[in-house]
This record gives sequence, structure tokens and C-alpha cells, in this order.
Amino acid sequence: MYKLVAIDLDGTMLNQYGVVTENTKNVIKKTIHKGIDVIIASGRPIDSIQAIAKEIESQNYFIAGNGALVYDIQKKEIMYDKFLPKEKVLEIIKICEENSISYNVYTQQTILATALKYNVLYYQKENLKKEESKQTKISIIENMYEYVKDKKEEKFLKMTICDDNQTVFQSIIRKLRKIEGIEVLDVSHMSRKTIKQGTEEITIEYYYTEITVKNVDKWYALEYLMKKLDIKKEEVIAIGDNINDKKMIQEAGLGVAMGDSTPVVTQIADYVTSSNKEEGVAKVLEKFC
Repeated sequence: MYKLVAIDLDGTMLNQYGVVTENTKNVIKKTIHKGIDVIIASGRPIDSIQAIAKEIESQNYFIAGNGALVYDIQKKEIMYDKFLPKEKVLEIIKICEENSISYNVYTQQTILATALKYNVLYYQKENLKKEESKQTKISIIENMYEYVKDKKEEKFLKMTICDDNQTVFQSIIRKLRKIEGIEVLDVSHMSRKTIKQGTEEITIEYYYTEITVKNVDKWYALEYLMKKLDIKKEEVIAIGDNINDKKMIQEAGLGVAMGDSTPVVTQIADYVTSSNKEEGVAKVLEKFC
């Protein structure tokens, strides 16, 4: 019997408009009421995940920043963390600024951005449909280097790098890989997000990568949690759609890829469900839990 289900958010639990459908919520709640712990494992910061965890009645733990931290919902505290050192953040900012490429810095609570572009634009549009307490916090910073340098207490989960030109993007990736002590996520396909504006649907397409400190992964954070809860990996279901979900899908007792996942994830999954547009998460839980 499965005791723990770890679910990614974007492209997985959330549909193409960034929403958990009522049916998916109900199925998750039924799964939790059966005694199976359902946790979110996302790249988002704490506040953004916390609001969604409350919606689905997940009340124990969640994983943020792609495994950079594990958060205890009941105690309202971080129980495991692997933050990106400030000097590395500054080094990456300098490279991005010198090459005029878009980037974001994720703190524990907020996404710091220089402009509303790419993934941040998607989050902003998503925010317009939500009450303030459920929104992903976004701060537009004019001089990011100085802002980060002056922040003494701020902790950094990860950074994202985005561009719609593949040649420019690959050039930056090569430069970033020369920095020691960081992990540059190997994403080679375009990310596609759908924004609804009135009756019109607008697609945002861009190449992106995510940067964390070395040895950060959703699976390593899950392993920490499994040890604490005395759960074997055979008792875990992991559901995701992208390269940052690969290891947990590969290692979990049941690794599930969404229907429109990146091919490398589909190839290693034990089971492929429907897409996030077709409530694939709900179908998996109904079938296996």
C-alpha cells in the first residue's frame, strides 16, 4: 500500500491556467482521508505552495525550490534546507546582466524579477484570478545586484534563466556551467504556458533552466522526509512532468509522468497518465490509491 504521494505543481497538479480543478481537489482530499499523505513537491517559493496546500487540505509537509527545502506546515518552520549562497547568486546575476538575458531570483517567500516576462508573467496573470493571500509574491527590482548584495538575512532557493532565442540561451548555459558548486538543470526544450485574456488564449514560449546549489533535488528532499516518517520508497508515488521531476519519478515505488511530459521523463516513468488539461493527477490517485 502507498503511504506518500509527492506531486509537482506546474504542468502536473495545476491545469493549463494554473488552477487545481474542483474534481482534482476532491480526489486529493479523499486520498488524504484514507490516510495517505499527499505533499506538493514544487520549484515554487513557500507562500505560493502554502496557498495551494491549503486548497487541497495537505496539512503536513511540502517541498519548495525543487528540493532546496522541506517545510513543516503544522509547525510553520523549515525542517531541511540547502540554500544557494549569496556569492553564487551575485556571480550568476553578473553573467546574466552582462549578456542581457532574463533571470529571476527565488527567495523563501518571493520571486525577485527585473521585469514581468516569461514565467513571471505567467505567475502574475495567475495572481489576477486569486485573492491576495493565495497569490505568488513577485517583486520587481530595478538594480538586482545591489539589492541582493545589501540583503543580509535573505535566503535564496534557486534562480531561473529564460530566453526565447535558443542560441543566446545555450551560450549562457555554457558560461553558467563553469561556476563551481551549483547545479544547472539540463532543460533543452521550450516551456509553453497558456494565459487566458478575456476569451483569448495566449501562449508564452521560452527556453529556461533552473539553478540551485549542488545536490539539490526533489528526490533528496523526499528521502529526508521518508526517513523521518519511516516510509520505504516502494510506498511512495511521485507524479511530475519535467526534468526537475525525473529523479523522484525514477526512484519512487511508482513513478508517474503526465501525458504531455518532456520525453526524457515519459521514458523512465512506470506509468503515464493523462495531461494536466485532462486531470491526469486525479486519474492516477483514483487508480492507485
